[in-house]
Amino acid sequence: MDRYEIIIYWSAEYDAFVAEVPELPGCVAHGSTQEEALSNAKDAARLWLDTAEEFGDPVPESRGHRLVFA
Repeated sequence: MDRYEIIIYWSAEYDAFVAEVPELPGCVAHGSTQEEALSNAKDAARLWLDTAEEFGDPVPESRGHRLVFA
């Protein structure tokens, strides 16, 4: 899971940090801190990958980025 890029940013609209995994469509999480958002995004990505594997869906290749804070 750690091979996928995670982008974390503050959202005034949601009053929370948002963490997106752009290589996994629809994989987004949030948290009250950057650390919480990151942890939640890692959990969401694991679930995304497990679901793709379960249904035989293709898994996107990682671009090799680790973390990006904006």
